[in-house]
Formats: sequence, C-alpha cells, structure tokens
Amino acid sequence: MPTESINVKLATYMERLDRYIETQAALNANLADSLEKVHTNVEHLQDWRSRVSGARTGLIAVGLLITHTVVVLGSLVALVGWTNTR
Repeated sequence: MPTESINVKLATYMERLDRYIETQAALNANLADSLEKVHTNVEHLQDWRSRVSGARTGLIAVGLLITHTVVVLGSLVALVGWTNTR
C-alpha cells in the first residue's frame, strides 16, 4: 500500500508540475508578445520624434531666412532713402 500511495502522490505532483510548466510557458509567450508590442511602439515614437525634430529645425531655418531677408531689405530701403536725401 505505501508504494501505491507514493505513486499516486508522485502522479499528482507530476500533473501539477506539468500544468505549472504549461502555464509558465503561456505566460512567457504572452510576455514576449507584449514586449514586442512595446518595442514596436517605442520605435514608432522615436520615428515621430525625429520627424517633429526635423520639422522644428526646418521652421527655425525658415524663420531665420525670413528675418535675414527683412533685415537686408530694410537696410537696402534705408540706404536708398539716405542716398536720396543727400
């Protein structure tokens, strides 16, 4: 009898161990999928960040160009006005 009891306990333990291993494998697969999604989302965010940074740099360059044009044209108008009064 004691060997049958030990065999039953061992069989129960093995079944529980198998269920635990299956559960852990499913959990690991789920975690791997979630991490892959997070990695993909981070890549998309970095892509948008670089696009926004490029757009900001472009706007700053256009702003500087407009400012420079206004200053040069203003000085040209002032120079023409100064030469006409002399």
